Amino acid sequence: MQEVKESSVKRLNLKEVLSTYGIVFVLVIMVILISIIKPQFLSRSNLLNVLTQSCIFGIMALGVTPVIIAKGIDLSLGSIVAFSGLVLASLSQIATAGDKMFEGLPQLPIIVPIIACLLVGMLCCGFSGFLVAKTGIPAFIATLGMTTIVRGACLIYSGGKPLTNFQPALIKLGGTVGGFPVPVIIYIICIIVTFILLNHTRFGTDAYAIGGNINAAEVSGINISKAIISVFAFCGIMCGVAAVVFAGRVQSVHPGAAKGYELTAIAATTIGGTSQSGGIGTIWGAVVGALVLGVLRNGMTLLGLDAYWQEIVEGAIIIGAVIIDMRKNAVKK
Repeated sequence: MQEVKESSVKRLNLKEVLSTYGIVFVLVIMVILISIIKPQFLSRSNLLNVLTQSCIFGIMALGVTPVIIAKGIDLSLGSIVAFSGLVLASLSQIATAGDKMFEGLPQLPIIVPIIACLLVGMLCCGFSGFLVAKTGIPAFIATLGMTTIVRGACLIYSGGKPLTNFQPALIKLGGTVGGFPVPVIIYIICIIVTFILLNHTRFGTDAYAIGGNINAAEVSGINISKAIISVFAFCGIMCGVAAVVFAGRVQSVHPGAAKGYELTAIAATTIGGTSQSGGIGTIWGAVVGALVLGVLRNGMTLLGLDAYWQEIVEGAIIIGAVIIDMRKNAVKK
């Protein structure tokens, strides 16, 4: 009888380990398989390339994770990265730029355009949160509408033209320091800040409570509207950070920039275990999920897989991750 109990405990522990760390095992297996087929995958330059490519949608994933934990969604991330990026670009152009948007504007200290960029992201996403909190409109609809509005604002603001000729300080943010990518350093800082907010502050406690049971959260004294607006506003700030990295790396921002990035960011956090049902999710999971997508993309490119097929594979993985998430939640219920 004792042996049967021990066997059941072992099976249960194994199931818990796989449920908690399964995505890490998937990442390790992917790295091993790709390395065997294409040894150049493990080269320092390629690994740094994978990390750098994962930064933009990884930062966006950090922002949307608290939103999904609070049982929301944000489909406007890509358009907000584009709009905040255009604001950043317009204020960061050198004085002699031929396509200068604001003629006569002196070259500003780089911190000024960055703050403006973060504020634009925070206000756009924060307004979506306000609509969700105050009107009861589903987050899906509110952010879908925001996507169209902000894309239109991008075209109006820029006149439909890309903005280039940035000051060196912005370009350096997309470059390297001592051979190490600056975007990765920014990403690591964002990971630490988001982890602290989600695990050691009222911000995170409220998000988990609302996602777990919004009625119980309200009864316990949580200001639901304030908490919802806060998670969306934070998501907007992360979009602003992603826009800074994007502008520094690409050295150009156009109205259609970051199109589809929101789906990649949502996919990253979902693959990492953040439940679409709310109340469940971790920052480390979102980071690993972003790495899985980054390794997958890089591996498919090294293997010479057609770009169209890459999109099909990514889409299938997203669907699979959501199905697994639904089954796990069904079992818990």
